[in-house]
Amino acid sequence: MIVLWTDALIFLLIAMMIGLGVTIRGKEHFRRPLRQIAASHSGMVSLIVLLFFIVIGLADSIHFKASGDDGNDVISVLDTWAAPMRRHGEKTYSAPFSAFGYGKEMVTEDDGTAHWDYPRLKYGGAHLSDPETQLAADILKKGLYGLFQGASLCAFFGLMLWGIFAARQKPFLHGSGPGRSTLAVGFAIVTVGYALCYLSLYYHVLGTDKVGEDVFYQTIKSIRTGLVIGTLTTLIMLPMAIFFGILAGFFQGWIDDLIQYIYTTLNSIPGVLLIAASILMVQVYMANHEEAFTSVVVRADMRLLFLCMILGVTSWTGLCRLLRAETLKLREMEYVQAARALGVKQGAILARHILPNVMHIVLISVVLDFSALVLAEAVLSYINIGVDPTTYSWGNMINGARLEMAREPVVWWSLTAAFVFMFILVLAANLFADVVQDAFDPRRAGNG
Repeated sequence: MIVLWTDALIFLLIAMMIGLGVTIRGKEHFRRPLRQIAASHSGMVSLIVLLFFIVIGLADSIHFKASGDDGNDVISVLDTWAAPMRRHGEKTYSAPFSAFGYGKEMVTEDDGTAHWDYPRLKYGGAHLSDPETQLAADILKKGLYGLFQGASLCAFFGLMLWGIFAARQKPFLHGSGPGRSTLAVGFAIVTVGYALCYLSLYYHVLGTDKVGEDVFYQTIKSIRTGLVIGTLTTLIMLPMAIFFGILAGFFQGWIDDLIQYIYTTLNSIPGVLLIAASILMVQVYMANHEEAFTSVVVRADMRLLFLCMILGVTSWTGLCRLLRAETLKLREMEYVQAARALGVKQGAILARHILPNVMHIVLISVVLDFSALVLAEAVLSYINIGVDPTTYSWGNMINGARLEMAREPVVWWSLTAAFVFMFILVLAANLFADVVQDAFDPRRAGNG
């Protein structure tokens, strides 16, 4: 097993989330908004969609050095599962669910005759003897079979859950709760996902790109990049924002002036120029120290990590301002003044009274910033200052689709696949962010 830097930070983030869950488990002021989230239809449905993306991202974050057909390449658990899509490459473009190439070329038959036609694909639809008459029926047959297998898998796990809840004498579904809609969305995701994976054994369900690589495989691999940008940037940004924001608001004076000067100066620098300069510095460093970056995967991971660091450094100032303003209000509250009068140390006041009462702002900012960071990666990769060109990302797919949309006939599936998957992830994150904001915002809770 090989642990990349981003993998280690992802595992650290998971450990922190588990620790946070254990910490807030018995605290009523956190349990009330969590119950409100659990009672929200849109919140639970969007959470199921996010968990689907997270599971794929985690499977793509467990890396090891391969052997056999893969040589000594560094691959992930997801690569092992998606081996047919990864290995079944074609010569060049092919449309979704097609058995032929997308452009005409000179085709040589078995008898030696040559003619100008669309060539048969090496893997897509290769099991068909007459694709022109068998293709539609075969796709329908295999699609229905995949849907049946996916539905059977969901039914099996559904019966297991029903048995567990029945043994504990708890209702499996509440009539007025979001359980039915949540299960319906989960059922649809698993069923359709299983059917697409089954079809990918025989066809390129989203076509292939210029070098013949499966677009469905690229789109799934891009999920990890979007999640890493959205989560690790937050992990890097939060400590600075919380530390400096609370210090500026609580102590005021020259500390407040210094911190305000730092983030005001940082905000005056155009973020795109700072990111571009930092990425160029990383490229120069890796070029001068090639012995430390012998693997393409390691080089791409280091650039991804550095991009997260730069985005974190440039995005902590907004949350810092919010925390400073909230701390200025909290330091004048009666319970904080009483703690000071009783001689409680300033460190204890910060840990017991200030920090817990600003966590709702932190949680709201984290979920709101996630979708913005996912979109930022796409924009930065589009202008070639984002992730490494060898890294699978929706931004790189959109960047590569620029010329494809200008050719004739138009190659539309790469751009469409990246847009649809990114749209689903960002939409689910925004819906969940709205529910979290309603649940944790004390002003809205008071009005409710």
